[in-house]
Amino acid sequence: MLHLLRMEYTRTEQEATPHIREHVEFLKRHHAAGTFLVSGQTVPSTAGGLIIAAGVDRAGIERLLVEDPFVRAGVGRYTITTVAPRRVHPDIAALLDREGTPPATS
Repeated sequence: MLHLLRMEYTRTEQEATPHIREHVEFLKRHHAAGTFLVSGQTVPSTAGGLIIAAGVDRAGIERLLVEDPFVRAGVGRYTITTVAPRRVHPDIAALLDREGTPPATS
């Protein structure tokens, strides 16, 4: 499964600022584990951020996101869109093959 995780601020960006360092550590930890494939701020940054995650089921991603310091502090929330990839560029197909079923490429 592939998950598109849209984080939006529930408070102002300034109110989120004290939690940025911990949030970045959260991102680094899950990038290092291979769960987060891409993450970044939206443009403009006031809209929040986006993460592309793979290798865990929907329940697992929901459990993981409650650990985000932005969520714990009440300054951010996530919208999760789970996708079953069907057409995947060959260069990224191996990243998505973590649950035993390789995605179709074309």
